[in-house]
Amino acid sequence: MKVKSFILTWVFVILAGLLAACGGGDKAASSGQTGTKEITIGATAGPYSDQIKKGIQPILEKKGYTVKVVEFNDYVQPNNALAEGSLNANVFQHVVYLNKFAKDHNLQITNVLQVPTAPLGVYSNKHKSLDEVPAGATVTLPNDPTNQARALGMLEKFGWIKLKAGIDPTKASEKDVTQYVKNIQLKPLEAAQLPRSLADADYAFVNGNFAIASGLKLTEALQLEQLPEKYMNIVAVKTADKDIQITKDIIEAYKSPEFKAVVEKDFQGFQKPEYLK
Repeated sequence: MKVKSFILTWVFVILAGLLAACGGGDKAASSGQTGTKEITIGATAGPYSDQIKKGIQPILEKKGYTVKVVEFNDYVQPNNALAEGSLNANVFQHVVYLNKFAKDHNLQITNVLQVPTAPLGVYSNKHKSLDEVPAGATVTLPNDPTNQARALGMLEKFGWIKLKAGIDPTKASEKDVTQYVKNIQLKPLEAAQLPRSLADADYAFVNGNFAIASGLKLTEALQLEQLPEKYMNIVAVKTADKDIQITKDIIEAYKSPEFKAVVEKDFQGFQKPEYLK
């Protein structure tokens, strides 16, 4: 009898386990939770993380995702984190920077979509126009190659410097300055430090995202860059993930009427990609 009771007990335990498993399976199926429903997106602190939080995260959450936004304060960590797999996507860079960074670091990451972008601007706490350039003026600008080239291109258009004839403007560096038409001193800095440099510098070239994050307004810039298409910021993913459902859902969220409404309300002055015009 004891043996029979023991066997019946274990049969009951096994059946209970099977029923519980079936019930759990029904619950998962009814909720549509097939595969991962978590998305982690990296962005620089400021407008690009704000765009995600205000416009993209709510849309993805309606699709059943749990969305985590990770903020960065530099242009190196977001791509490394993406390549390592701790991010599903990042939003902080233009395609010129991405291509160079991926090549230099042998990373398999790729561009899938442009996003509304704040242009590079020239700011000053000491001068009210670009015509007030004193002798020996300090000009701070980004130290990463692609954004520094953008600033140098603007300086040449201002008539403050001259660059080597025939040089690719997207690859210009301080070494390519052949003449300082204005008596200025260039001081390259990490992009995130440029807003702080306004305390001492005469002029500072500040990336739009860091300008806004620091409290500067695009309308306060003495001059804003006329942003070429190649300098529009993008959504980047691992190359192997460019066609997966998570990536498709992120793209769909950016192209939605709901996100367009958020951009028109909260991100005025940003240059829009074609799909939002």
